Amino acid sequence: MLAQEVIRHKRDGLELPSAEIDHFVDGLTHGGWSDAQAASMAMAIFLNGMSQTEKVSLTRAMMNSGDVLKWGEAHLPGPVLDKHSTGGVGDKVSLPLAPILAACGAFVPMISGRGLGHTGGTLDKFDSIPGYQTAPSLERLRACLTEAGCAIIGQTGELAPADRRLYGIRDVTATVESIPLITASILSKKLAAGLQGLVMDVKTGNGAFAASLEMARALAQSLVEVAVGAGLPTRAWITDMNQVLGDSCGNALEMHEALALLKGEPVDARLLELTRVLCAELLCIGGIAVDFGAGLERVDAALRSGAALERFSRMVFALGGPADFAERPNQYLAAAPVRGDFVAPYAGWVSGVATRDIGLLLIELGGGRRQTSDRIDYRVGLTGVAGIGRKVAAGEVLAHIHAADAAGLALAQAQLAKSFTLSEAPVQTSPVLVEACRGGV
Repeated sequence: MLAQEVIRHKRDGLELPSAEIDHFVDGLTHGGWSDAQAASMAMAIFLNGMSQTEKVSLTRAMMNSGDVLKWGEAHLPGPVLDKHSTGGVGDKVSLPLAPILAACGAFVPMISGRGLGHTGGTLDKFDSIPGYQTAPSLERLRACLTEAGCAIIGQTGELAPADRRLYGIRDVTATVESIPLITASILSKKLAAGLQGLVMDVKTGNGAFAASLEMARALAQSLVEVAVGAGLPTRAWITDMNQVLGDSCGNALEMHEALALLKGEPVDARLLELTRVLCAELLCIGGIAVDFGAGLERVDAALRSGAALERFSRMVFALGGPADFAERPNQYLAAAPVRGDFVAPYAGWVSGVATRDIGLLLIELGGGRRQTSDRIDYRVGLTGVAGIGRKVAAGEVLAHIHAADAAGLALAQAQLAKSFTLSEAPVQTSPVLVEACRGGV
């Protein structure tokens, strides 16, 4: 079977039989397909889509391209659960969510990704911690899960290797926003992790891959249908990404904000609400909570008691990070050498945020990748980012800028001038939780 023939079939809009999809995935895994061929295939899928049957075949083939974890032999005294977000700007929910669930009695082997397109990556945030291993051996993963109840890592060489290669190709070939490719990428990793329950956070808005609500609904439905078809109980929430989630974006800066949430310190209300709801949904799926209200109570107790923070600390240490990281993050997270502010040019209400542009700004500052080989500056980003609906006076700070040099500071100030819209009258704010898709449970 020739790679170019498989590409041609999909280019011409034909439905691929499972044998051709298997050939594509095998070529990704073992090098039989070049990067150019894989990129062409990704673009053909992006332009022509895939049927439900094709999506299931692609997901299963990518899942089976490496090891599939089975937790039965570990005799874990709780359900194996996880959450995944389709990506946003400032989305650090995974950082507190995993240890919260662990403190409630679940086990969370979270296989996460790096930044993709304009969105930040969970692994990039953990790479800001000295010593933390985002690519441990399977033995270390199992040990961490047993000790801490959660492990936030990347794809090891053994888990869904086909997706790891395709993920990097999509990031630099403008093929990120494809429902079939997003579905297969996410679920191949989650199914390979041996989960018993999953919640999907599907972002919508100007900072999301699914910019329209219609696309977000289609993606949520695709994820739920394919996951449930593979035997994984799954729910999805469509959530708002028309502004930065929380008040920070940038890897080390988001780590600080996540730690504040775990410590019970004041944080952005939208970030806290979304974290609590997704945790409660998973506790219901896993049978730990009898209903949603009971799930929220378990979440709040885990935060109030410090148990979730303790689980986070255990996880960081088990994966090679400092034992006292949570207590002394300033000692370990590097700070940007240049600081400055972007201020409101006149009084008004924040009525709009060009969220995608802020994500792209982070890349320009060095906090994301233009190419897969780029090194990330974990120090740079924004804090104190104003949200929609906030009333500001002239000269009031709309964002604190953390840059590597004076040129980066000037770039950020110029870009942010185009990213915030102020109105003369109050504006109605949108809820962070838009709607649920619970067809899978």
